[in-house]
This record gives sequence, C-alpha cells and structure tokens, in this order.
Amino acid sequence: MFLFPVFRIFNLVCLLQIMLLTDPEVESSLLISSDEGATYQKYRLNFYILSLLFHPEQEDWILAYSHDQKLYSSMEFGRRWQLVHERVAPNRFYWSKMGLDKEPGLIHLETSISEGQALYVTCKLQNCTDADKGKPFPGYIDPNSLVVQDEYVFVQVSTAGKPIYYVSAKRDVFTPMKLPKYTLPKDLHVISTDENRVVAAVQEWNQNETYNLYVSDTSGVYYTLALEDVVSSMGPEGNVMVDLYEVAGIKGMFLANKKTDNQVKTHITYNRGRDWRLLQAPSRGLRANSIHCVLPYCSLHLHLHVSANPYTSGNIASRESAPGIIIASGCIGSELTTSNVSVFITSDAGNTWRQIFDEEYAVLYLDQGGALVAIRHTPLPIRHLLLSFDEGRQWNKYSFTNTPLFVDGVLGEPGEETLIMTIFGHVSHRSEWQLVKIDFRSIFNRRCTEADYQTWHLHNQGEPCLMGVKRVYRKLKPTSRCVMGKTYSVSMMSSPCDCTEADFECDYGFERRTNGKCTPAFWFHPSTTSRRCTTGMTFLNSTGYRKVVSNNCTAGVSTEYTAKRQQCPIQAPKGLHLVTSEGTLTAALGSNVTFLVFLEEGDGARTSITLDFGDGHALTYSNVSSIEDGIKHIYKAVGIYRVTATGENGLGSETTVLYLHVTSQLEYIHLSAPFVVVKNKEVNLTAVLLPSQVGTVTYIWWIGNNTEPVITLEGSVACTFSQEGISTVTVQVSAGNTILQDRKTIAVHEYFRSHLLSFSSNLDDHNPDVAEWRLDVSRVIKNALIQSTGVREEQLLVTVLPGVPTAAEFFLLPDKQLTEGKPEKSSAHLDQLSEAVLSTLNQNLVQFTLRPGVQVTVYAAHLSAAPLVDTTENHSGSAMLMLLSVVVVGLAVFVIYKFKRKIPGLNVYAQMQNEKEQEMMSPANPTEATPSSRRDLVHSLEILDTEFNSRPIGECPLSCESLPGAGIFIFFSSICGTIACFMTPVLCFLFLRGKLVRSRGERGLNKKEHDTKVHCSPLYCFPLITCEHRQVTSDREIYIRNGFSM
Repeated sequence: MFLFPVFRIFNLVCLLQIMLLTDPEVESSLLISSDEGATYQKYRLNFYILSLLFHPEQEDWILAYSHDQKLYSSMEFGRRWQLVHERVAPNRFYWSKMGLDKEPGLIHLETSISEGQALYVTCKLQNCTDADKGKPFPGYIDPNSLVVQDEYVFVQVSTAGKPIYYVSAKRDVFTPMKLPKYTLPKDLHVISTDENRVVAAVQEWNQNETYNLYVSDTSGVYYTLALEDVVSSMGPEGNVMVDLYEVAGIKGMFLANKKTDNQVKTHITYNRGRDWRLLQAPSRGLRANSIHCVLPYCSLHLHLHVSANPYTSGNIASRESAPGIIIASGCIGSELTTSNVSVFITSDAGNTWRQIFDEEYAVLYLDQGGALVAIRHTPLPIRHLLLSFDEGRQWNKYSFTNTPLFVDGVLGEPGEETLIMTIFGHVSHRSEWQLVKIDFRSIFNRRCTEADYQTWHLHNQGEPCLMGVKRVYRKLKPTSRCVMGKTYSVSMMSSPCDCTEADFECDYGFERRTNGKCTPAFWFHPSTTSRRCTTGMTFLNSTGYRKVVSNNCTAGVSTEYTAKRQQCPIQAPKGLHLVTSEGTLTAALGSNVTFLVFLEEGDGARTSITLDFGDGHALTYSNVSSIEDGIKHIYKAVGIYRVTATGENGLGSETTVLYLHVTSQLEYIHLSAPFVVVKNKEVNLTAVLLPSQVGTVTYIWWIGNNTEPVITLEGSVACTFSQEGISTVTVQVSAGNTILQDRKTIAVHEYFRSHLLSFSSNLDDHNPDVAEWRLDVSRVIKNALIQSTGVREEQLLVTVLPGVPTAAEFFLLPDKQLTEGKPEKSSAHLDQLSEAVLSTLNQNLVQFTLRPGVQVTVYAAHLSAAPLVDTTENHSGSAMLMLLSVVVVGLAVFVIYKFKRKIPGLNVYAQMQNEKEQEMMSPANPTEATPSSRRDLVHSLEILDTEFNSRPIGECPLSCESLPGAGIFIFFSSICGTIACFMTPVLCFLFLRGKLVRSRGERGLNKKEHDTKVHCSPLYCFPLITCEHRQVTSDREIYIRNGFSM
C-alpha cells in the first residue's frame, strides 16, 4: 500500500502533525500522527481525496476535494468529515480572510451549473444550505474563472465570445477591469495581489506564446503596462505558467523572462515593474576561472519555474526570513537555454551573483536561512547531502542513509525556524516509500548572539532609495555558525527619500514615450471622470502619473506629479453598457433574466436609468447605484426583443440597445410531405414544429441524393424529383442548442391513381395517433387489399394519415414490366385496377382484424362538394353605373346565345378526351393555429383532395368551361368584381337554363345517367361552379368533385 504524505506544522502548539493519504486504488483512508510521526491512527473515508486545502490560521480546519467534484470540510484535522457542496470546480475553493469576510469559517467556491456556466457562491463551513448561501456576483460566470486572493476577488464573464473581467476589492461590488482600450485580451492570469495592488499577466489579441504584465491601482480596476512579451509555458496539468517570479522578503522586487528578437532574457525590477534591467553575470566561475560577459550582449539568465508540489523544489527559491538571498538555476550567455545549467546564488538581492554548482541541485533553507541544504537532482539513488553555513560559499558533505535512496521529495522546512528536514523516497522502483527524518540540531553547539549579526543596506546598483525609502536589514554574518532559533525575527529599518520621477509610473490611459514622459494614448480623453464622481464631491484629476503603489517617498517632485483634487463636474452620461448577467444574448421562455447596466462616465448618483424590456414593460431607477445587483425580468412570449437602457441627467442622455432572443425548447418536429409524387412535378415540403413558436429557427433540408443541403429560414421548401423510384427527404431543425430531425420516403412515378379510405368507427377507439402505429396499420391494410383484389404488392402503397377520425389513402402505381413503353396501356391498366379496388371496397369486402374481437371494415371515402362561402358585399353609389353596364352586357350575351347557331365560330361543344392525365395530391400547409400538444399537431395537418384536370370516359361529359358563353361570363365577372355579385343568379339562369335541360341524358354512355348541376349563389362574390357526376350502381353512389373559382 502506497502512502502520500501531507505535513502540517502549527506554531501555536509547537507540534508537527502529519497526515498520510493511502493509495486510492487500494483503499481510501487517512493515517494521522500528532507526535511528529511516532504513532499513527487510521481513519477510513467514504470518498477519494484529490486535493487538500488547510486553513491559514485554524490548525485543524481542512477542505478536501474529491474525484467526483464534491467538497468536504473537517474541523478535526481529518478525523471527521462533512459534505459542503457538490459540483465544485477543481481548485476553485478558498478560505475566508480575517478582516475582510464576516466569518472565519466562510468558504468561497465556484459551482458548475451547466456546460459553459458557473456560479460564485459563499458558504458557511458547517451550514451550506441554499438559504445560507451568498451570491456576491449577480449572475453566471465562466467556468474555472473564480480567483479569491488577499483582498481581491476576480471573475470572468464572456459575452458573444468576448471575455469581460470583473474585480471586487475588499469584498465591495464587482467592477469591470480597465485595461488599455485595445488590449483585447485572450487570456488573463492574476500573478500577485500583495501590498494592495494587482499584477496581472495578459495575453493580447496578437500574442500566442507570450504575455504582457500589467499593474493596477489600489482598487484593482485601472491597469497600466509594466513589461511586454513575458514568456510562458504549459504546466504538467495543462495550466499556463508565466515566467515571472516575485522575490520574497524584498517589497517590489520581481524577476521576469522577456522574449526579445526570439531570444529569452532575464530582467529584474525593484520598483514593481516601473523599471527593468538585465542581470549582471558573475565575474568568476565555480573554480575561480574568469568569465567575460559584457552587458547587454551577455548576461545571467535564470529559470523561474516554481514547483506546484510542496515536496519538490523548483528552479528558484527565496524566503521572507532570509531577505536578499535568492537561489536559482540558469546559465550565462546571450539568452536562456536548457543546456549547461548551473546553480547561482545572490546575497545582496540580485546585484551580484555567485556560481555554487555546475549541475542542478535542490537547495533548501534551514534555520530561517542561517543554513542551506543541497540535494543533487539525479535519477540515480543517492545517500549524501551538502550543508552550508555561509550562504553557499563552502559546502560540507553528510550521509543521511546507509542504503542509497531514490529521492522522490523533500520537505525542507516544516517550520523555517527549525532544523528538521524529512526526505521520502524508495530503495528500488518496486519497494514502498521510505521516510527519513534528519535532525540538524546536533551540528550546532551554540545560539546566535548580537555579535553574530551585521547590517545590510538594500540597493539597486548603488541606488539606496528603492520604493521611496532606504532599507537596512539585520542579517547573520556568513562566518557565524550558530542557531538563530524561533525567537529570531527579521528586522528592517527604513527612512523616506525625496520623491523623484522614478517613483511615479504612467497613469491609466497614458503611455511612456522614449523621453520618459507620460502622454495620453490616442484613444484616451483625459478630461473624462468616473460615474462615481458625484456633484458636490471631489475627484483626483490625473497629471498623467501616479505614484507606484506602496512607494513611501515624500516631498521632492510629489506636488508636480500627484493628481490634483477638484470638484466633480456635472457631466452628461457617457459609456452606458447593457449586458445580461449570463453574458449571453439568449434566454429561455419563462426564465428570470437579469440585466446589468454600467455607466463609465457621468454623475451616477444623479443619472436616472430607464430600462425598456421591449415587451411593453419598462422600469425607471433614480440612479445607477440602485441597480448594481441587476434588474430582473421574465418574458412570457417567444421572440426577439429590443431591450433599451437609457441614462439621463440634466446635461444629456445616452442610450444603448441589446437584442435578446427569447426561445422555447423545441420538443417535436413533423415533416409533412406527399407519399407519392409525379416525376418532374413541383411539390411542397413542410416542417411543422411543436411548439410552433420556439424562436429563431434554421431548417436544413437533405433532398434525395443531393450531397449539399438546402438551408432556409422558412418551414417549407418547393422541390421536384427527376428520377422514378423511392427518394428520401430529411429535414433538420436547429433552434438554440437543440437539433431535431424527421425523415420521409417519397415514391416518384410518371403517373398514378389514388383514393382516400375511411374505416368503421371502432378503429378510432384503438388509434393512439403515433407514427409507429400508423405504419403497422398501413401494412395490415395493404395486405388486406392485396388479398381482396389481387393487386400486385409492388403496385400498391397505403398510408394512414395522422389524426382522428382515422383516414388513409391508397396509391396504385404502374407496373413497369407489363406496360413498359406503352403509356396508353399503362393508364388504362391503372383505371381498371382503380375500378376493381373501388368496387371491392364498395362491397365491404376489405376487412382486417386489429385485435381479437375488433374487426375493422375499410371503405372508399365519399367526397362532397366544397361549401359555399358567405361574404358580405359593401356597395357604393358609384357602383350603379357598373351594375348598368353588367345588365347591358348580359343582354348582349343572351342575344348571342339565342342566335349562336347562326354566328360562325361560336359552336362550342363538350368534347370527350381520349387521353387521360392526373395531377398528384399533396398535403396542404398546416393551419396557423398553435397546437397545444403533439396530438393536436397531427390533427392540424390537412390533406387536399385529389384534383383531376381531365376525366376518363364515363365522367361528367359537360365541362364547366365548355358551357356556351362561360368564357365571356368569366371575363366580365372578373371586371365587375364583387359589385355586381348579386346579378350572378340571373346570368346563370339566362345562359345555362336551356343547356342544362338538353344536356341531361343527351350524351349518355354505357347506359349511365349523367346530371350536370351549376350552383350559383348570390352570396358568393366569386361564384363557384361545380360539376357533379352521379354514377348509379347497385351498391352505392360515388361522388367525385372538381371545383374551380372564377
């Protein structure tokens, strides 16, 4: 069983507590020791620990993060655990900070809500219920963006792919971070937040492998450039590592690796990035050999990676208890390389450097820097270590084990004031871990006295005034070999310096020129003031400079460079921004949308804000401060809303607009398409949605064998099929994050016959109105028709239509084997089959058993004439002349009709057509009413009746168009319109009375009786003339309607 050590030292009890984690692949448990490892007690866990976070002050408080994204807490050093929260982002949980948070047991954490969305919440250690949760940021944040560091809290919110970074100082309200206008950051990392200032690494729009360093004012809001093109690399866990190192113990001192002309060079600053310079290489090597290295062509370059593992050392180290001592690995030359790496040390804060090893070593501090321990970096087993008492000038070799050990890690300072170090490793690759505790106390024979210390003046190449003060430190003499102990504390004396131009950096919106002067950037207007500047108050009017944060200089040029305090002017609002708290432009129907309004400039306390939600509702607030937590609103209908925010005061106003897409979840799609179509005949395909209104929708149509789809914003598309056979149509509907599809197969033929079917009423009781049921019943009906009529299977298609009462349609297709190359024979063959099928249906010979005891009879559906539509005519006085004209024209037509046999060219007779063509039937477009359910949806799909342009022998011999005078009547009726509507019956009677009498039985064929009836209604302003053919049979009457409107 492998053990993973976790060491924890507490000065309050002066006792080392050790926690060992077992291998999670074997079991989940803890081994805890309270006596520096003398004895251990085992505690089993019901979760697997991925990481631990100890409280900075409470010795027994621990947070544990599990593999399944759950956060646990313990107030008994791991002996008992309690679940705090689920769906917590990895490494995004933080302890509260005394003096800033209200309670010491408060936890800041980021929780995952959905993909791309997270929340920043605060919880009490032992009570993290929904009622007790705090939400400091109003709205969602980007995943893995929460950073709580010292007095600052940072979050990120992306809007339309553009990240917006927010900061809260001292747990105040969140404010967008102000980087130079055209920085356009792609990535941002907080490097340091000490001394009331933020140092951030920003990757700008034109950078790929480097970052720019920016420093802020005390609010953490306004940033200026400190150093460009700092190199970065990817960590072992995919995290970004920026080559910037903050030196411990020296305020304002940083080391950074900057890329210049494809060369990486190490730079150092003593005033928080105000000025940078290269490192002077040592003049002599490890063996006292002379080194010729002249700036700026040659310098010392250091690797600045800090190990994330507390048990292994990084490339560089410094300590608060040992100011001025820095140990790092690097090289000498024109640039930083990974070859010829040596270890260097400085005792005077980077002014001079000495080489201490010509290969890589891990160097650790003991006794607050009074002693240094070095262990060689090697893949081979070792049993010796090196110890130095004079800041690395001389090294003594000591053996720490009899058997060589593969060193896996070192805990070099369980407490900086102690002389105990623990090494853990293994004898062989197959052996278990071994822990070796080394006590160096026996090496020292006395405690340090005042005579063992000396004073050291901090400087930068001879300049003693750094950060506005002169600092003098008390340090141990290199020649003293004694123990400083726990009572030692670093002492420093400081005295202020007169302010110079070097104590000031460029303010926000200003840039440093080559002459050292700060001038406004082209995009910045120095006269602008913040919205927090309220009439009656004062603000600092920038001179273009601001004092470096934590700089303590006095007098000198302070008056010249310091911002001048002035009265806040009355200013019109400017820079009004409107966003949603989620950072998106979409919202779900019925959800609570939070709008955030920001004002960059203007008197925020006297600027009223009006927010028009675009749906007939609006709210007005007296000032900006009253809406800092956001404005909530619920939309009750799907659509695109124009949300408008207006800021207004006595000097002017400003408006900003946001277009919000309110969408509903797409639940169902139905593709309405004909089952059989005529080759090269245009047909309509329609996609019907449930609900019918879901927001902005895109339709993607895959038709037949086309390799490219047709993309539309409408739910219907027209197309033709040029090849006979079976074609497949697929429609995909994209609405928000949802994509649904439906598919239909369509039979394509040059001609066909079809007829609607109805069923006995008992079938409706068993119709669930689902697609699968309709397919199964269609197959049963087809088999019943084949058995009853003898129609070949490949010539018959049957489909059950959606909705109740149950209806179906059968299609008769040509038999290519029997009638190939003979269209006349094919048509006649289909007519014979159609008559045979209809005859069988009319004799109630087609039946099928749906289930035991349920016998269903199939009928041929009867078609009725189209109903007449009653419309109301509005008459005007000017219509009388039109009416008189109609009467005169009617009389003229009557005369022509009476004497038509004497007028050549007007002998018009109804002719029988030998060839027959048939138009296809297609479903009509769905109605505009919104279906309330999927069942209502299929009910709303209307199917148009089959229309015949010409009729076979035996049908109505008198076409409505063939009536004498009908063409003239149609022409003049279209001119007169609805004004002469009421004259229609008179004209019908005059023109058609005699012909109707003569046509009855005049052209009877096959001993069948024919009636031609003309319906003319005075209430139908566009008269509908219909012909009804009544075929008398022994069983039933079949009505076939053909209607047209004039």
